[in-house]
Amino acid sequence: MALVVRHRWPQQREWSRKLVHIGTGPVVLLAWAFGIGREIALPVALLVTAATALNHRLQLLPAVEDVGRRSYGTVAYGASIAVLLALFWPQQPLAVAAGVLVMAFGDGLAGLVGPALPSRRWQLWGQTKSLAGTGCMLIAALLVLVLLTILATASGQTAPPLQACLGLAVLATALEQWSVFGIDNLSVPVLTGMLWSQWSG
Repeated sequence: MALVVRHRWPQQREWSRKLVHIGTGPVVLLAWAFGIGREIALPVALLVTAATALNHRLQLLPAVEDVGRRSYGTVAYGASIAVLLALFWPQQPLAVAAGVLVMAFGDGLAGLVGPALPSRRWQLWGQTKSLAGTGCMLIAALLVLVLLTILATASGQTAPPLQACLGLAVLATALEQWSVFGIDNLSVPVLTGMLWSQWSG
């Protein structure tokens, strides 16, 4: 799909990358639904991370990497999923889902909405941020966390209280502001997953 989007809208180089970014997230819920074990999930995540690192180096699939700026975001994203799987899978699947889905939908949609809507903009460490994109990140992260809390209740899993979801969404949004070289693709999912686990106590 990313290749189709790149071919159809070649001037929108970020769209294809964000499509991969957003589309990757729900795979965690599918893995949980189908009972995929750690012995399969973790090696696959490591393999995908290695493949994205190779693609970053060789540009075999430019639709995923060619965004006109230096970023290791796709590699960091894969690494963050592998870290979360190593820490929490399969005992706490929603901790993994929280970290991955906040990044997938929050950061993914922010990267599409921010440039598209006129709003106040600022620079942080050479990265352009906007009020529209940051607001989108906050709202999407909060919705993801609230929906996961509802899912946790329905499935007998533990989850943070709803008021903690707001704090976690704010923290994830703050972390996303520091996105030099795509490091937010590692920091946001891992810290979100770890705090979800801790606050689910």
